[in-house]
Amino acid sequence: MTQGKIGVSTGDLFPIIKKFLYSDHEIFLREIISNAVDATRKLRVLANSGDFKEEIGNPRVTVKADKKAGTLTVSDNGIGMTRDEVERYINQIAFSGAEEFLQKYKDNAAAIIGHFGLGFYSAFMVSDRVEILTRSYRPDAAPVHWTCDGTPEYTLDDAEKETRGTDIIMHIADDEQDFLEDNKINELLEKYCKFLPVEITFGKKKEWKDGGYRDTTEDNIINDTNPAWTRKPADLKEADYTDFYHRLYPSARDPLFHIHLNVDYPFNLTGILYFPKIDNRLEIQKNKIQLYCNQVYVTDTVEGIVPDYLTLLHGVIDSPDIPLNVSRSYLQSDRNVKKISSHITKKVTDSLTDIFNASRVDYEAKWDDLKVFFQYGILSDEKFNERAKAIFLYKNTDGKYFTGDEYENLVKPNQTDKEGKIVHLYATDPLEQYTYIQKAKDKGYDVLLLGGQLDPHFINHVEHENPSRRFLRVDADVIDKLVPKNDAPSTTWSVIDRHDATSILTPLLRADGASYNVNFESLGDAQEPLTVTRSEFARRMKEMSAMNPTMSFYGAMDDHYTLVVNTDHRLANTLLADAQSALADALAPVRAAIDAANARKADIDALNKDKKEEEIPQVDKDRSLEIDKELDDLNHQEDDILATYGKESKLAGQLVDLALLANGLLKGESLARFVKRSFDLI
Repeated sequence: MTQGKIGVSTGDLFPIIKKFLYSDHEIFLREIISNAVDATRKLRVLANSGDFKEEIGNPRVTVKADKKAGTLTVSDNGIGMTRDEVERYINQIAFSGAEEFLQKYKDNAAAIIGHFGLGFYSAFMVSDRVEILTRSYRPDAAPVHWTCDGTPEYTLDDAEKETRGTDIIMHIADDEQDFLEDNKINELLEKYCKFLPVEITFGKKKEWKDGGYRDTTEDNIINDTNPAWTRKPADLKEADYTDFYHRLYPSARDPLFHIHLNVDYPFNLTGILYFPKIDNRLEIQKNKIQLYCNQVYVTDTVEGIVPDYLTLLHGVIDSPDIPLNVSRSYLQSDRNVKKISSHITKKVTDSLTDIFNASRVDYEAKWDDLKVFFQYGILSDEKFNERAKAIFLYKNTDGKYFTGDEYENLVKPNQTDKEGKIVHLYATDPLEQYTYIQKAKDKGYDVLLLGGQLDPHFINHVEHENPSRRFLRVDADVIDKLVPKNDAPSTTWSVIDRHDATSILTPLLRADGASYNVNFESLGDAQEPLTVTRSEFARRMKEMSAMNPTMSFYGAMDDHYTLVVNTDHRLANTLLADAQSALADALAPVRAAIDAANARKADIDALNKDKKEEEIPQVDKDRSLEIDKELDDLNHQEDDILATYGKESKLAGQLVDLALLANGLLKGESLARFVKRSFDLI
């Protein structure tokens, strides 16, 4: 028997492994099984080269849990180790500068393990004691038994073992006993080992028998040793790609299409990327790409390996040039990783362009699911923007698709305003904005459908890149002002007429979380008497703020609408005339008092016209203040008379409610009152 100390120049190794990898302690099983797989594959290499002449048999790795003994064992029938190799690879982890390195990286044990190949020692994260029982493939090698209790001391004895290979026997610590449960082990094997290139077995397959699941005699092989991404595209059918996708994501719908990656220079990269049906739910769908290193699972957080917008894709990337234990700083600085990222971006855009050119019909059929991916990429990556904008599609309310150039050529003749800008009209909800869409179509305009999550940001981007284009939602203004060709004709209503109408209508427009102002336009008798519009800028900023915390100022603002009164419409004129006639007697004394007060104030202002503030007599200042208060009271009286009339006028209520209804703003009690009033009027 040999006793000794593990050759590391500090006693800090085991505490670091136990403490600082605690959050990732489940990776111990990945590390141990990966070592076993490597040992098995090395035997194949030796056999192929003629250095091992015996039968390999059935290469596999076996995982066995023994709750009674408290052990978890990983066994392989690979090359095994001699006594000298155990001394060299297990005991002698001393190296030049070890102590300095451990001190420097003691807060990142993953870096230690990844840098120095100490995957075996991850077993001590969950074990009180670890044993190695191994026999080398070499004919003259004797089996040996190594054991260590998590301190630098170890023992190394001769042992009995009939077959070549290695058993790693982990005595699981009391506070880690869940790693002896079948469900937990199956979970880890499925996560980390389901595509390893050597068969991994754990227990026996089960079948339903006599009211419960019973073990069969067949070994339970948990992995696919030859997954789709390791095979040649020529050897795969479309169904194979779909089946593999559902192996990765059992509950997902079929993907749109896939891209098979296969690069061997200047770096090694294989994989399959799928375009899922993402339905605009970015936050749910991100981080679905699984990163592997030689078929060993590493992570599904691939920021830094692929651009952020490509994290919307699903699938697998496998590269031996990316180590098992990656850190964000490593990914940001490694040249191979940057090359891989650039290649994936180019491969994706080239594939999309090929599909667009080869089958426009198929491309359009998938566009609604592709759109968010495109927008995310265009908004976040300049290179993707340059490559992809030519094949970005716009969809109109008739369900037709156009590239940007195609659509500009379509609408330019009829939708160029007086400033030379091409106006792209759009709707976000075809049902809610149906009335406005129909008005635009009646005018000969085309209307896009832009109701997606990223559309507000995207149209801002397009306007910035193309100053000659302008996007307006169809309810942003009255139809004649959406694409203004000439200056709008001025209204014939006087200042008093507009004041009276505003005072009558404004009280009918108050709503929770919204404010209104009233404008007057000469729109012709064919247009509605009243129309509700919403500022494009204010609405777009509010929508964008929902996704951008830095724009919270806009998100906190009340919704703001404009009630446009068509002063050419007979109903608007009828409402005004009826009100002024009915209120003439009530308004006359108030307005006479207002005129008299204004005259007195004008006299005072005339007397002090050329005087500085300090030269005006105090008595005149006091009289002006009294008149201002009087005018304020009189104006309130006037507005109250007009507002009371508006609240009691069925015509005023009906016209306002119809305008609100057309914009989807009439709800709850207000809608119920409108329905009742409509029946009364009938």
